[in-house]
Amino acid sequence: MHSPSPIQRRKSRQIHVGSVPVGGDAPISVQSMTNTDTLDVDATVAQIKSLQDVGADIVRVSVPSMDAAEAFGRIKRQTEIPLVADIHFDYRIALRVAELGVDCLRINPGNIGREDRVRAVVSAARDNGIPIRIGVNAGSLEKDLQKKYGEPTPAALVESAMRHIDHLERLDFPDFKVSVKASDVFMAVAAYRELATRIEQPLHLGITEAGGLRSGTVKSSIGLGMLLMDGIGDTIRVSLAADPVEEIKVGFDMLKSLRLRAKGINFVACPSCSRQNFDVIGTMNALEERLEDITTPLDVAVIGCVVNGPGEAKEADLGLTGGSPNNLVYIDGKPASKLRNEHLVDDLEALIRDKIRQKQQAEQDVIARATE
Repeated sequence: MHSPSPIQRRKSRQIHVGSVPVGGDAPISVQSMTNTDTLDVDATVAQIKSLQDVGADIVRVSVPSMDAAEAFGRIKRQTEIPLVADIHFDYRIALRVAELGVDCLRINPGNIGREDRVRAVVSAARDNGIPIRIGVNAGSLEKDLQKKYGEPTPAALVESAMRHIDHLERLDFPDFKVSVKASDVFMAVAAYRELATRIEQPLHLGITEAGGLRSGTVKSSIGLGMLLMDGIGDTIRVSLAADPVEEIKVGFDMLKSLRLRAKGINFVACPSCSRQNFDVIGTMNALEERLEDITTPLDVAVIGCVVNGPGEAKEADLGLTGGSPNNLVYIDGKPASKLRNEHLVDDLEALIRDKIRQKQQAEQDVIARATE
């Protein structure tokens, strides 16, 4: 569990979305999008903070009007996390949010009008150090591409992306990232794989309109997992018809499973069977809910019996193995204590939090010694 990921990531140009580096050797960032009315500043700020609390690196906000642009400015002043403004058609909205401190503009240069308007947006982005995200979607391809290809295809997505990219390249603006999203896994994967060979800029991964919490998680995990295994992807958004907080949780779980990010607790747990000596499922549900606030990386194994329990526990920072009459706790691979079932979740949570504190203190000690 402690070994590095074998994945060799695609080399890409690094840009910065606010304080968050995207591309190059930066960690793959996880982002989501608010689904509140942007004009409702309080609700949008509250949702952004809830996303930040569960580990979001970047949050995108839809800005469909000039009134929404003014609201965005108020939202920006009340939040700390980098914000991306999602803008279509009206270039004046992009110019306004650039003045108001946006950290990234999500636009498609081809749909905001004449060359002078594109030039104005790019100039504002350049002057304010703001990167641009080009976002191509299978559901909104240009009409001539729909006619040319008959239906959305990987080639159509890539051709659309290259059109938008050409606008920025003509204006000598290299600080952009690109997405080519589709709800069909095979289409999206093929488009991203082709685009990865064409440009050096970072890629924003997503399976668009993936579905509800369960089905969308499965579809996104398959599609994004294929790309991430290829080393493709610099930032991800898991698109779910669910609370945006769930998108962040799923995204981090995805990256943790591939050893591409280490944030929060990495649980190893058995599915349980008649050999279990405690309620594994109930214990796991309670621990995941109670420990959502933890951001320090920690491997925790929760195994219900002695068949696989000791082996998994010895590989974890902290492990619990079911036993009779008491369950055995391993810390750093060694037997440490025994826990009874009566207060198992409370006792185990306390041990995990104590281990987290020890790990944090050790990290602080290393930093202090390095600065002496």
